[in-house]
Amino acid sequence: MSETRRTVERLDTPREERRQLVRRPSYNADTFGVFAEQFARFMGTATFLIYMTLFVVGWVCWNLFAPRDLRFDDYPFIFLTLMLSLQASYAAPLILLAQNRQEARDRVVAEQDRQADARAHADMEFLAREVASLRMAVGEVATRDFLRSELRNLLADIDERAEERAQSHEDGADEPASGTP
Repeated sequence: MSETRRTVERLDTPREERRQLVRRPSYNADTFGVFAEQFARFMGTATFLIYMTLFVVGWVCWNLFAPRDLRFDDYPFIFLTLMLSLQASYAAPLILLAQNRQEARDRVVAEQDRQADARAHADMEFLAREVASLRMAVGEVATRDFLRSELRNLLADIDERAEERAQSHEDGADEPASGTP
């Protein structure tokens, strides 16, 4: 019995789950989150402010100017204050939930942007190395302008040699051939 008790008390052994007498309500977190975002978007519009202003002005006017037996919230409008507090108590968590979902989306987008930037940086480094190697290779390869200048120099050398030969043949024709009788 003591060994059984020791294994139950060990930290690496999970405890048995307790049965719940009352079942917790379940909900779809995405559906609720979408509702919260739509609600937060609506509360941030001029339309909501106009509707809320009309509601409060209507409430105040009714409870000030309606016959006394039809009024339901006499001055100082305690019920109106309660209604606005109730609306705010639900609106604040819904707005925070919408902001948290937006923050999570922004975090994912920022991570994707960071990864895209890292890939672009790596691509730029690769391309820079390739351009540098091409520059080095081009330095070793004869360019069109270099070939043209070399061919011009060779042509000039050939022309000079041809002139020298022509000159030497002319000089040789004026002199009699030596060794002939």
